[in-house]
Amino acid sequence: MNKLSSNQKRISTILKLIVIVSAVVGTFISAYAGRHSFMGGSRVFMYFTIQSNILIAVVSCIGLFLMNRSGAGSASRNSLKVWHVIKFVSTISITLTGVVFGVVLAPTLGANAWNFQNTLTHLVVPVAAVIDFFVIAPGAGISRKNVFYVIIPPILYAIYAGIGYIQGWEFADGITYPYFFLNWGSPAGAFGFTSDLPFMGTAWWILLLLVFLIVIGYGYLALADLIDKLRKKR
Repeated sequence: MNKLSSNQKRISTILKLIVIVSAVVGTFISAYAGRHSFMGGSRVFMYFTIQSNILIAVVSCIGLFLMNRSGAGSASRNSLKVWHVIKFVSTISITLTGVVFGVVLAPTLGANAWNFQNTLTHLVVPVAAVIDFFVIAPGAGISRKNVFYVIIPPILYAIYAGIGYIQGWEFADGITYPYFFLNWGSPAGAFGFTSDLPFMGTAWWILLLLVFLIVIGYGYLALADLIDKLRKKR
C-alpha cells in the first residue's frame, strides 16, 4: 500500500472495520427481515445494494491484510496497484448504492425506507468507504485511465437484472425487476418517457447512471490528487 502514516493507518483500519461490520450486520438483518419486505429474505442477494456491500467488505478485508503486511517486492507493489484500482471501483459502486437509494428510492418508499438495515447498507457503509478512500488513495497513483472500470459492476448488474426480467425471476413477490428504473416493461419501456415513475425508459436510466459514475470517478481522483498535493506542502 502507498506509504501511510501511523495515524492514517489507524483511521483507515477503523473505517474498514466499520465498513465490514456494517455490511455484514446490514446484510444479515436484511436477509432475515422477511420475504415480503422490501429487499428482505433470501432474495436480498439479488440486489445491487447487497452485492456492492459484500464487494466493498471483501475489498476492505483484503486492504486490512495488505496495510499491515511488511515488505513489498515488485510483485507485491503490482498487487497493491491492482488493489487500489479495485478499491476505487468498489468505492464508486457503493457510492452509487448510497446515492440511488437516498435520492431515487427512499422518496418513493416513504417513512420505512430508513430502517436499521437500510441505514447500515445505504448510509453507514458508503460514507465510511468513501472517507476511507480519501485516507488511502492520495499518493496511490490511480490513473485517470482506470475511471472507465467503474462502469463494469453496474453494467454487469444491468445485464444480470435484464436476464432476470426475461426469465421471469422474482426479485420480490410478483416483481420481475429489482428497481423501478430497471423495469423494461414499464410504460416508458426502453427509450420512452412518462409523466409518472419511472419517468423515462430503462436504457436512459442506465446511460444516466453510467455517466454519473464516470463523473464521480473523475471527481474522486481529482480530489485525491488535491489532497495529496496539500499533504506534500506540509
